[in-house]
Amino acid sequence: MSDDQSTGNHDAIEAFASENRRFPPSDAFKVDALITGTELYDEAARDDEGFWARQASELIHWDTEWDTVLDWQLPYAKWFEGGMLNVAYNCLDRHVLAGRGDKIAIHWEGEPGDTRTITYQDLLDEVCRFSNVLKDLGVQKGDRINIYLPMIPEAVVAMLACARIGAVHSVVFGGFSSQSLSDRINDAEAKVLITADGGYRRGEVFPLKPAADEACETTPSIEHVVVVKRGGNDVMMVEARDHWYHELMEDVSPDCPAQPMEAEHLLFLLYTSGTTGRPKGIMHTTGGYLTHTTFTHKYVFDLQPDTDVYWCTADVGWITGHSYIVYGPLSNGCTQVMYEGVPNHPNNDRFWEIVEKYGVTIFYTAPTAIRTFMKWGAEEAAKHDLSSLRVLGTVGEPINPEAWMWYNEHIGGGQCPIVDTWWQTETGGIMISPIPGATTTKPGSATFPLPGVSAELIDDDAQPVPVGGGYLTLTRPWPGMLRGIWGDPDRFQETYWSRFPGRYFAGDGAKLDDDGYLWLLGRVDDVMNVSGHRISTTEVESALVSHPSVAEAAVVGANDATTGQAVFAYVILRGGAETDEAELRAHVTGEIGAIARPKRVFITPDLPKTRSGKIMRRLLRDVAEGRNIGDTTTLADASIVDELQAKASESNDG
Repeated sequence: MSDDQSTGNHDAIEAFASENRRFPPSDAFKVDALITGTELYDEAARDDEGFWARQASELIHWDTEWDTVLDWQLPYAKWFEGGMLNVAYNCLDRHVLAGRGDKIAIHWEGEPGDTRTITYQDLLDEVCRFSNVLKDLGVQKGDRINIYLPMIPEAVVAMLACARIGAVHSVVFGGFSSQSLSDRINDAEAKVLITADGGYRRGEVFPLKPAADEACETTPSIEHVVVVKRGGNDVMMVEARDHWYHELMEDVSPDCPAQPMEAEHLLFLLYTSGTTGRPKGIMHTTGGYLTHTTFTHKYVFDLQPDTDVYWCTADVGWITGHSYIVYGPLSNGCTQVMYEGVPNHPNNDRFWEIVEKYGVTIFYTAPTAIRTFMKWGAEEAAKHDLSSLRVLGTVGEPINPEAWMWYNEHIGGGQCPIVDTWWQTETGGIMISPIPGATTTKPGSATFPLPGVSAELIDDDAQPVPVGGGYLTLTRPWPGMLRGIWGDPDRFQETYWSRFPGRYFAGDGAKLDDDGYLWLLGRVDDVMNVSGHRISTTEVESALVSHPSVAEAAVVGANDATTGQAVFAYVILRGGAETDEAELRAHVTGEIGAIARPKRVFITPDLPKTRSGKIMRRLLRDVAEGRNIGDTTTLADASIVDELQAKASESNDG
């Protein structure tokens, strides 16, 4: 703590940047928008439990009505106790029974260009068959099932089949290593593993079955492995343990009644990284989670189910894929696109080709992807007719204003509201976001908590912050909230509820501007303390990306004998652009102030990223501080670290 802490200026994260551009909903958009005023906010402010009960009643089919809306014994919440429902029934059967079985549920596009068109009736039949397969393999209610698949429809089928019979799924992203898979199987004591021979990525088949086999060597709980044939690569099949999906599905009945589950029945585990490095098995249950995802998918994207074609570019291995590819969209009965591969195969315009091909109206992607599109150039999007788009969304990290403006202009044509959404694996669904027909947006701000969500910014002493930077906390339970960490209640309490008693602490910093808009500033551990000033890496990254030559930036704080921490920046330039370190340091000074000026700026062709696209800031910090680099096996391209180390070494020698 710095000597001038007593001034009170450093009790919270300091916010330097300002943004005054405003984008109200257009009159044309408001004509058909679901919500254009404050009615939902007003209702939730009067009675948040009553508000969520109405959403559950109107949006979800219940086999048995609940007795209690909310039982809140901090930190444990139970929503809609006494109620019985089935998630797969809500996502499939009810639409078919309502006469919408011929409606397209999924336009699936494989990376090589092969396609499948799957109706709600098709999906229901497939899910029922696979539910029966799982039962034939001995799976019972409450058993854990691991899913390790590419972005293929069978991943959706497997998740919904588990939900149909009350099994608990644990999806592991296909880019994770065999060790990561093994750790997650063992923690959950999973009984069945569902995988594939391989899948397509960047024009090649990446094998999954060999990694699954390696994991199974150290996972004694696995009794059966089901293998989907996708890549066509040679695999080893272990007799009695391994089964081909297509063979199991051949002679099985498409009749499998959905079993009603208790509202608090465990729907899935999803593992997320922890500060200790040991993954946390986040627990999500049935009734509250489905209510939250159905509500947020409907209103955040202004869903018009009869006409919209929705596309979320996430992988089902992440919470975004669970909530906004599988459960929210299918519960709402919408038509969506699901794509297997990367955005630049065979060319940099693949996403825009898909938008044009299927007439996508709602497009939901990550700021990292948007900055990559910026680097490739607006001409890639300009090759295609994107006029079908009417709502754009962002997810996964704060979006810097310049990327927001680029997205607005070059993808949305200046006509599409942008919903910048904040939420986490732990929250289950979107928590802070504009509502496109009702909210005036500011580039880079997630705006306001959604109706029924109580968020508050506080300082180190848990005092509310009316304007400026602070810690983002949640003060009331919400239906989609995590119900704990699998097998570790103490860790649940310590991780989320101990820093500020009585509040859920999200681990994120944020700021409130003079108009009450929330601006996410990234993880608190991505906050740099420079000469006693707490500066968000996100704000410095945004300042760098606002330079016309910069496509992407990553910033870390590294130990410095003079200032405590110093700002180190790594930037990727736009194609054909030129600048130098001095100019970029001066640019940050002009945008934010001298306190945020980077000590060093390294210009690099790439950044160390995981296979899911997440920048590994830990490695960048190690480079900046001259430490030996640890494990790089999860990186998409480990060679970039060597290149950065060489640059740092040259500059130090100089």
